[in-house]
Amino acid sequence: MINKTVANVQAACKGATDGMTFMLGGFGLCGIPENAIAELVRLDIKNVTCISNNAGVDDFGLGLLLQKRQIKKMISSYVGENAEFERQMLSGELEVELIPQGTLAQRCLAAQSGVPAFYTPAGFGTEVGQGKESREFDGKMHLLEHAFNAQFSFVKAWKGDTAGNLIFKGTARNFNPNMCGASKITVAEVEELVPAGSLDPNQIHIPGIFVQRIFQGERYEKRIEQRTVRQR
Repeated sequence: MINKTVANVQAACKGATDGMTFMLGGFGLCGIPENAIAELVRLDIKNVTCISNNAGVDDFGLGLLLQKRQIKKMISSYVGENAEFERQMLSGELEVELIPQGTLAQRCLAAQSGVPAFYTPAGFGTEVGQGKESREFDGKMHLLEHAFNAQFSFVKAWKGDTAGNLIFKGTARNFNPNMCGASKITVAEVEELVPAGSLDPNQIHIPGIFVQRIFQGERYEKRIEQRTVRQR
């Protein structure tokens, strides 16, 4: 069986350079690849395009890349809680493509499954549809959307084995499975890395065929974006 384990995050990010397009799993701060993001910050890679549901917060997640002006373009579904993201977008410093969340998910899945494009009704008649081909199906207009074309996918899983099989935990599953295999190289960081054959096959969410590199991450902060507690 192929062993896809790499020694550390430095080896996992080998080949990531300026001007590339990256997919990054997570929703808000839930399930983000913290180690990979920290390494991209350290490498000081510039002019990258990031495909992610949102850009974290000002001082965590993709917000760290925004602080250093490493991101040229964000492809996301919303600005979220990141004031710096909003500021750069409104000032024209950052190119932003805001797309419906379902379309974002499906464009990842299309890339994963080798489908070059698909039609969706989401966004027709809005700014989202400007300049895009449209077609009627069953009396309803649809937009043609294309699969993403990225060099790297950085995802975070709860458990993984040396063959690249992954299990996600709770809502951290979010966009991570969709981005596996949706780029040329998928890098998976996991909290626990076990030998191949240790995982229950019935519990595996993503098979190892979709993963090229896997490593055990370190020091997960797992910050909560908006902490809500009940009043006493």
